[in-house]
Amino acid sequence: MIIVTGAAGFIGSGLISRLNADGFKNIIAVDDFSKIEKAENLEGKTIKEKVERSELFDWIDANSRDIEFIFHIGARTDTTEFDKEIFDELNVNYSKSIWQKCVAYQVPLVYASSAATYGLGENGYDDDETTLSQLKPLNPYGDSKNEFDIWALEQEEKPFFWVGLKFFNVYGPNEYHKGRMASVIFHAYNQIKATEKMKLFRSHNPEYKDGEQMRDFIYVKDLIDVCIFFMHHRKNSGIYNLGTGEARTFKDLVISTFNAMDKTPDISYIDTPADIRDKYQYFTEANMSKIRSIGYDKPFTSLEAGVKDYVQNYLASHSYL
Repeated sequence: MIIVTGAAGFIGSGLISRLNADGFKNIIAVDDFSKIEKAENLEGKTIKEKVERSELFDWIDANSRDIEFIFHIGARTDTTEFDKEIFDELNVNYSKSIWQKCVAYQVPLVYASSAATYGLGENGYDDDETTLSQLKPLNPYGDSKNEFDIWALEQEEKPFFWVGLKFFNVYGPNEYHKGRMASVIFHAYNQIKATEKMKLFRSHNPEYKDGEQMRDFIYVKDLIDVCIFFMHHRKNSGIYNLGTGEARTFKDLVISTFNAMDKTPDISYIDTPADIRDKYQYFTEANMSKIRSIGYDKPFTSLEAGVKDYVQNYLASHSYL
C-alpha cells in the first residue's frame, strides 16, 4: 500500500492518477475529506481506502506491515495565512509524526518542502543542506517548511530512505479549488476568457521591466515524474530542489496562455499591492544540479508546451488529471 497525504489536493490527486496509471491500485488517500470543494479531484481514481487526516497515525500503527511508501504532500500552503499555530500543527508537528512513524516501521518517505523557504533569494536557490539555517522565508508558511527541513536533518534516527522536495511554482490540472492560491496560468485563463485581456503586476524594481519578473514554473506532471523517480530510486536521501532550472517571465507565461487560447495578447499592468510590495520576489530559479547528479535525466516540459497542454486539455474542458 502507498500512502498519499493531501490526496484530494492539487498535487496529491495528480500523483494518485499517475500511480494508478503505473499499476498501483492500493492507494491510501489521506486528507481532510470534509472539504467537499476538492472531491472532484479524486473522482475516477482507484483508491483502496480513504483515511481522515486526524486518524492517520492510528491507521499506520494498525497497518504498518503493509505500507510500502509514504508521499507526504499534504500541508497548509496559504502564504497569506499568518497564524503560526496553524502551521505548527499541520506543517511542522504533523510532519514530525509522519517521520517518526517512518522511522519506527522503516517506511521510505518523500515529503513536500517548498521554494518559499528561500525568501527573497538573498542566498541564492541552491539546495545546499548546510545553509538552511541562513534562509529567510517571507511568511509563516515558508518558515514552517524550513523549520521541518532543518529538524529532519538534525534527527539521529531517520527513515532508511527519505527525500524532501522544494517545490517551486507548480501549475497544472486539479487546482480548480485553490482560489486565489491557484497558479497565475489558472487566473490568466479565466481573466482572458472573461475579458480578452490580462492584467499583471507592474515592476517596482528598476532592474526589471513590467511583466519581466521571473519565476521557475514547473508543470505538475514533471513534478510527479520526479516523485515517482524517487519512489523507485530509494537512495541518495536528502533535500532537493524541484523546479525546471530555468526562470521565465510572467509576460512569457501570459503570452503562452493567450496563444494556447488562440487569442491575441493584450496585457496591461497594475501596481503591486502596497502590503506585499516589499516582500515581492522578482526572481526565482532552482539550481537543479543536485538531482541531476544522482541520475534524474528526464527533460522538463517547456513553459509553452506545459501551458498549451494545461489550457487545451484541462482548463478548456474543466477536466482533471
